[in-house]
Amino acid sequence: MSQAGFTQSIRKRADQIWRRELEHPFVRGIADGTLDTDKFRYYLCQDYVFLIEYARVFALASAKARELSTIGLFSELLHGTIHTEMQLHRDYCAGFGISPKQLEATRAAPVTHGYTRHLLTTAYAGALVDIVAAVLPCQLGYAEIGAALARQRRGAMNSRYAQWIEMYASEEFAAGARRVADLLDGLASGFPERELERLSELFLISSRYEYMFWEMAWSSEDWRV
Repeated sequence: MSQAGFTQSIRKRADQIWRRELEHPFVRGIADGTLDTDKFRYYLCQDYVFLIEYARVFALASAKARELSTIGLFSELLHGTIHTEMQLHRDYCAGFGISPKQLEATRAAPVTHGYTRHLLTTAYAGALVDIVAAVLPCQLGYAEIGAALARQRRGAMNSRYAQWIEMYASEEFAAGARRVADLLDGLASGFPERELERLSELFLISSRYEYMFWEMAWSSEDWRV
C-alpha cells in the first residue's frame, strides 16, 4: 500500500461499500423526499444515541493528541457534534413528534451498539492515528453523501429532509472532514506496510458499519430477544 495519499488509497479500497451506501434505498429516499417518516424517526433516534458515543470518541482523541492544533481540531468536532448535529436531531425529532424524554430513552439497536463499541474500543486502546482511521468513514462519508444529494437537487430540496442534506453538504462540514483526512495522511506518513494495513482495516470496518447503519434504519432493526 502506498504511503503517498494514504487516505485516497484506503478510500479507493472502500469504494464498493461507499457506492452501495449512496445506492441504498434509505439514502435514495432522503434524496427524492420519499423516505417513510417512521424510518427517518427511527434513524434520528438511533443516530442520537450514536452521536453521544461519537462525542466521547472525539474527547478521547483530543486527550491523546500532542499537537495543540490537533487538540483544537477534535475539540471543534466535539463541540460541533454536541451543539450542531445533536441540536439538528432534536429539532427534527420535535417536528416528528418525538419528545426529549423519548429521545433520551432510546436504546441502542444491535448495529448502533456494535459500531459505537468498535469506535470506543479503538479510542480507549489505540493511538491517535487509530482513532482517526476509525472515525474518518463517518466524517468523510457524510460529507460525500451530503454533497452528492445536494448536487441532485431533486424533490428533497423542498422536503422535510432538505435541512439534513444542507447540513452535510455544507462547506463547513466538508472542511472538517478534509482536516481529519489530512491529519490521517500526516500521522501515517512513514509507517511500514504492516501498520498501514492495520489502519486500513479499521477504516474498512467503520465503512461497513456505515452501510449497516443505513440498512438498520431501513428495516427498523431491534434486538430479537
